[in-house]
Amino acid sequence: METSIQEWLNHPAVQSGLIPFIVAILVAELLQRMRLSGLAIVAGFAATVYFVSDFSFSPLTSTRKIILLGLASTILALPFLNLRGMRLVLALAGAAAAAWAMQGVLQRQELQNMLLWGAGCALYVGWLIYWFDGLQHAPVRAASAGMALGFGTGIATLMGASALLGQLGLALGSAASAYLVIMSLTNHPLPAGRSFTLPLSLLAGLLGCAGVLLAKLPWYCLPVFALIPFISHAPVSERLALWLQSTLLSVATLSGAAVAVYLSWRVNDAPPF
Repeated sequence: METSIQEWLNHPAVQSGLIPFIVAILVAELLQRMRLSGLAIVAGFAATVYFVSDFSFSPLTSTRKIILLGLASTILALPFLNLRGMRLVLALAGAAAAAWAMQGVLQRQELQNMLLWGAGCALYVGWLIYWFDGLQHAPVRAASAGMALGFGTGIATLMGASALLGQLGLALGSAASAYLVIMSLTNHPLPAGRSFTLPLSLLAGLLGCAGVLLAKLPWYCLPVFALIPFISHAPVSERLALWLQSTLLSVATLSGAAVAVYLSWRVNDAPPF
């Protein structure tokens, strides 16, 4: 019995799908009254990290830097740090974080490629943080966009031959989908806030960059993912029931993510299952 449970917990679909989903639901419900339910994203992601990797940060590889930055970003997302101009500051900080996280692999490139890839990663992560920050007061749109970005990045990176990065991306999508499920079942919006949008956009952005530089994710998938925050602004009336809003917005955002997944599939043929 114990062996079968352990085998079940070791299954990739459980580690990157079911576990972060359950953890995110529990954390969102527990922290709802404190208006910190957005931390469900980090909680679900951390649960997957526990099962597929570890919390050791030595040596400080690019993947471990991504995990560290994602966990640390929750501090900047706390409500008492909601200062004027914070949106641009966070985007610039995220851009710098991308350069630092990818420093090791960038240093192995020729100077021209190092500058090109470094600037591209910084722009991509900063872009996602800036535009996702505009969704912090629109929880259904934020969760739909987050689910699409997480699942899209995870699946496309899996096809790019990186199981670890892919599972971490899928964990983000699963945690965001838990947020949508709660709102759909209760017909009551959860307070998303920056505690939801900042870790999600930072982690998804960094995982996408790592997928390009460390695996075989085509670089042109990233501009497609970058459109997801805009797709989440699709004209869906807020007078509709939340389950219907969630469904319509999810279809729209997932369609955008599916384009990037298709582009990755065309290059890599099949995921490493």
